[in-house]
Amino acid sequence: MALPTALAARIRFPVVGSPMFILSTPELVIAQCKAGIIGSFPALNARPKEALDGWLTRIREELTAHDAAHPEALAAPFAVNQIVHKSNDRLEHDLEACVRHRVPVVITSLGAREDVNAAIHSYGGLVFHDVINVAHARKALEKGADGLIAVCAGAGGHGGTLSPFALVQEIRSFFNGPLLLGGAIANGRAVLAAQAMGADLAYVGSSFIATTEANATEAYKQGVVEGAASDIVYTNLFTGVHGNYLRASIVNAGLDPENLPVSDPSKMNVGSGGASAAKAWRDIWGCGQGIGAVRAVESVAERVASFRREYEDARRALMGA
Repeated sequence: MALPTALAARIRFPVVGSPMFILSTPELVIAQCKAGIIGSFPALNARPKEALDGWLTRIREELTAHDAAHPEALAAPFAVNQIVHKSNDRLEHDLEACVRHRVPVVITSLGAREDVNAAIHSYGGLVFHDVINVAHARKALEKGADGLIAVCAGAGGHGGTLSPFALVQEIRSFFNGPLLLGGAIANGRAVLAAQAMGADLAYVGSSFIATTEANATEAYKQGVVEGAASDIVYTNLFTGVHGNYLRASIVNAGLDPENLPVSDPSKMNVGSGGASAAKAWRDIWGCGQGIGAVRAVESVAERVASFRREYEDARRALMGA
């Protein structure tokens, strides 16, 4: 793996639970880390902003207690997602909290800034940056990112349109550092495939919506369980940035998924959000194309255990071929 040794040593299964707006809370992050994968959440999920300190304190304390009780199965590190975009009027406050709590990994999205990276590097933290194309990847590295997250076609929320085969091979032609891959990865076989393509870790979101620890409504969770790739709609209407959403939630909002208007990207609002952005993410359900692999709502521990079994079965099948 191209991951730093100290980080790789704490990851028991090569997955990062991607940060999901509203859905990722300390309960989900802690469960993911205890299961041996990196858990993450958007800083914006802690509302009001003063709550972020409490979230970070709780996560650290519970993971420290877990490590003391289970030295044979140490918790994986956790990560915080920062939206580096002008619409995020909380960035400075939230970044200071991450520095104060020495957050191990910070995931930056929608903007790459040297000062943000320098702040995380000041205490030895790592910065992984979301990218949907090679231009974004090169810019992120120029600004000082330690690793890249290739968010490809089929990813939930703000996903890209490029095939993972295309984007990963192009990034690997000039970058040998930490590389994560996201986009319709919803079982252990897909995790192994991501590694075979050249990624170090799989970036998994939608599969964790249908877990008991996720902060999603039961209707949302069941929508994931009952859905398939054909139920995903790609649009920029709700935030100004193209993303993938569950068709049923769009219909429930009184809209026609086949005739959605196009939003003005210049009015993009994905930062602190305000009422309109929060309502969009609450009522319109972000989701990726891989949900056909999700059969039931279960705990994070059970979901990761299933991933492990599928991963090992696929690896043995390949070795025996």
